[in-house]
Amino acid sequence: MPINTLTEYLDNHSIEYITIGHSRAFTAQTIAASAHIPGKKMAKSVIIKMDGKMAMAVLPASYRIDIQQLKIATGCDKLELSHEYEFKNKFPDCELGAMPPFGNIYGMPVYVAKSLAEDEEIAFNACSHSLLIKMKYEDFDKLVKPKILKFSAK
Repeated sequence: MPINTLTEYLDNHSIEYITIGHSRAFTAQTIAASAHIPGKKMAKSVIIKMDGKMAMAVLPASYRIDIQQLKIATGCDKLELSHEYEFKNKFPDCELGAMPPFGNIYGMPVYVAKSLAEDEEIAFNACSHSLLIKMKYEDFDKLVKPKILKFSAK
């Protein structure tokens, strides 16, 4: 969803948020630093395949995904990271790698790391490598209804 569609979606649900422009960056940690946001509050979206079906794992920028822990928590037989070429068409309105953590809108389940769900606010890519949205985690949870699991490590 282009930023105007994403903000319309948030507006239609009466969600308070702010947009933050930053210098073009491609890693969640670099984006967090450039926007002066703690890495723990910067949500990164990682596309995974669970038993062959795509899903979105969302965790803090300063953490790494623990694939084995996520596999056990979800109970799937096979879990692996997706390659960009496998999901680039799934998010046609976003720059590659700048997907917002709203996998539900794109027809995929969303799993959020418990470490991110502890934060009062989160920030995330807004379909662009130079724009963020910052909002209350509680509002994100209401809209996305993710499954909260322990699968991240510093």
